Amino acid sequence: MSRTVFRALSGALALVAATVAIPLGASAPAAADSIVIGGQPAYVKDSPWVVALSSRERFGETRAGQFCGGVVVAPKKVLTAAHCLSQEALGVDLDRVRDLKVIAGRDSLRGIDGQEIPVQAAWSNPAFDPATNKGDLAVLTLAEPLPAESVVPLAESGDAAYEPGTSAMVYGWGDTTGNSDYASSLRAAKVSVLPDSMCERVYPGGRGGTYDASTMLCAGEPQGGYDSCQGDSGGPLVARGRLIGLVSWGNGCGHAGSPGVYTRISAAIDWMPERV
Repeated sequence: MSRTVFRALSGALALVAATVAIPLGASAPAAADSIVIGGQPAYVKDSPWVVALSSRERFGETRAGQFCGGVVVAPKKVLTAAHCLSQEALGVDLDRVRDLKVIAGRDSLRGIDGQEIPVQAAWSNPAFDPATNKGDLAVLTLAEPLPAESVVPLAESGDAAYEPGTSAMVYGWGDTTGNSDYASSLRAAKVSVLPDSMCERVYPGGRGGTYDASTMLCAGEPQGGYDSCQGDSGGPLVARGRLIGLVSWGNGCGHAGSPGVYTRISAAIDWMPERV
């Protein structure tokens, strides 16, 4: 049966993680370090703009509280998906999450390198519509700035990086198999930007989701096998050295004929307060 899947950890998992004592450094399933669907190891020294969203209070210690991804677009600004900050994803209203942080400069969630920076303020796109998945964008303001070299450029409207067939990379610490096997180290998968016409046929509306080319972008491979998944939400899709999308939703993970859908950055630029 077709179902639309947002790619954040669910609120139910948040509640379990918050209420079950999980020892720091506990072993994860072996598959958890294998792949972002069809992917490979990635390193923040090569992609310093990739960050993890964390709340140990909500998601436990094992994976440093990681529940979504994000991307640095200014020294104190991180973009992520609006649904990552929803009550459904967090299990509580955002204003009740007391330890929301961004983890930067760390490949392994079990490591101690890099920085854990508190989120000073959060803005969710008021036009975000969970029913249609449109407008899936949030902007986090950090309490401390990251280095300028951590910032990734944004691809504006008309940029060649959006052309169908363009090779892109998606990054995250999410589910590696589609069976709740979550990675402890950063992964990346190579995908292709797909034609809007293909995605409109795949997601025409209803239970499978509605694709809107004015606000969304889809990427993957027609045969499947390469994709983002749960826990990758809000993470970056980068092509030609520029940010073109944020992980948003899809029908399953890595399924043939069901590409991943991303928030289109050229549209998001106009939604952002003060254009960050």
